[in-house]
Amino acid sequence: MRKRISTLMALLTAVFAFSQESDMKALVGGTLIDGFGSEPIKNSVIIIEGEKIKTVGTVDTTPIPENAEVISTEGMSILPGLWDMHVHTMINGHADYTYWDKTYPPLFKDVIMPASAHQLLMAGVTSARDLGGPLEESIAVRDAINNGEIPGATLYVSGPFIQHEPYPGTEDFRWGVNGAEDARKKIRKLAKAGVDVVKLIDQDQMTMEEVKAVVDEAHKNGLKVVAHGHRPDEIRRGLIAGADCFEHTGLSSAPRYPDDVMEMIRERTADMSQGPLFWCPTVEGLYNYEYIRDNPEKLDNDSWHRGLPDSVITDIKKSIAHPDRLPYFQLTPSRKPTLETKINQLLDAGVVLMIGTDSGIPMKFHSQSTWNELDVWVNEFGIDPMYAIRGATYWPALWMGVADEVGTITPGKYADIIAVDGDVLRYISLLQKVDMVIKHGKRYK
Repeated sequence: MRKRISTLMALLTAVFAFSQESDMKALVGGTLIDGFGSEPIKNSVIIIEGEKIKTVGTVDTTPIPENAEVISTEGMSILPGLWDMHVHTMINGHADYTYWDKTYPPLFKDVIMPASAHQLLMAGVTSARDLGGPLEESIAVRDAINNGEIPGATLYVSGPFIQHEPYPGTEDFRWGVNGAEDARKKIRKLAKAGVDVVKLIDQDQMTMEEVKAVVDEAHKNGLKVVAHGHRPDEIRRGLIAGADCFEHTGLSSAPRYPDDVMEMIRERTADMSQGPLFWCPTVEGLYNYEYIRDNPEKLDNDSWHRGLPDSVITDIKKSIAHPDRLPYFQLTPSRKPTLETKINQLLDAGVVLMIGTDSGIPMKFHSQSTWNELDVWVNEFGIDPMYAIRGATYWPALWMGVADEVGTITPGKYADIIAVDGDVLRYISLLQKVDMVIKHGKRYK
């Protein structure tokens, strides 16, 4: 008996030692959608060594290293890890912002924001642009993820919103601007702190000099500017100042963008010296509201509970107990019919759309928002699924300036890879259940 135990222990020790020495994985057999938009690769092989992709090929052309852990992806679609270009990790579906902003700031850094980032990762979102949050906490959570201290999507953070005047009680994550020099000073403070982008809102309430100061100072410090597009003058001023990306379809229940706004957009997209004009329409939260209102059992999915204390989960549930009564969505039934028209206007004008969800707003959870946005694009608005996937992989990485590291499944890039069982180009909703998540070569799911 002792001999059998000692033999077993020796075998386990050898297996452990091998697993410690070998950091090579081989994903074998799946259909690869590499992010570039070309024909998917059948019977693919992806060799991962450490954090990065070493080889991409097929079972007929690519030998499997003897020391590789072989992971079968037969019958699966393999994609680059998804990006969500508009998330709010400091909130998680609670319906009362005023209450949330007063109650939970002490939990932002150690509980709320890490939980949001982890939920994103487990949903197949390996990278996300986190727009509007307290500066110190945003930097701390981003860096903790990057340093491997906590699991989560790689975050690219803006820190506080830059706007004309903060709403009462929101000064920690909304910075007001009082004059052009104050605008430059605040952007320099953000840059010195190490943010990745600048989030500009309510620019139609600023002077044009203030708006230009925000954008110019951001660009001077190597930062791109993400601007709200809720109102016509926000778009006009953002375009004049040179904002790098616009958010939301906006214009409330107005049926379409005004002609002069569209002419400005077409003039901008025609000027390729500036590169593409990018836009995150964030439509799903609006489009699906009535369905969620009438089918609230979908809110019982416990994927959004991950990392949150029971007290916070109970609080969120209480706030959304009556989806039909939420002030946030009372105008949404009038807005819904305008969404597809506005998206088509942007597409016809040559805008490049990227997947962003506003994840964290009432009833919109980080564990679900991204796949729902993709589903609405493809199944409700008729957008080509390959275009949609590139809007969640290739284009975001290019926009963030990290396309040489992530965004496609390419040798030399980080192994940020997800897989789903089935043909995701035919059934985009398969992304609601991501079967495998690998980030920087480490398998999380």
